[in-house]
Amino acid sequence: MHDDLVDHLTRSTPLSRGEALRVVQDVLAYFDETTEDFVRRRHRELQGQGLVNAEIFERIEAELSYRAVAPPTLSLRQLRRIVYG
Repeated sequence: MHDDLVDHLTRSTPLSRGEALRVVQDVLAYFDETTEDFVRRRHRELQGQGLVNAEIFERIEAELSYRAVAPPTLSLRQLRRIVYG
């Protein structure tokens, strides 16, 4: 699985092959996350930092545009519906 990338990481960093494989798997899992899962995860994380929903949803809205494959623009209402149904 992605041997060329793992090989590159082991050549260009002090990572062992096992560590490089873990990094590649973690990055792929991160980018495999759906928009809905990302919104829910970030909401939980930001709530845990003590932010209130108004700040949380504005921050998530801004963060979505920086995703590797940005989803269509979602309104604050749509973001709330993802979290609360």
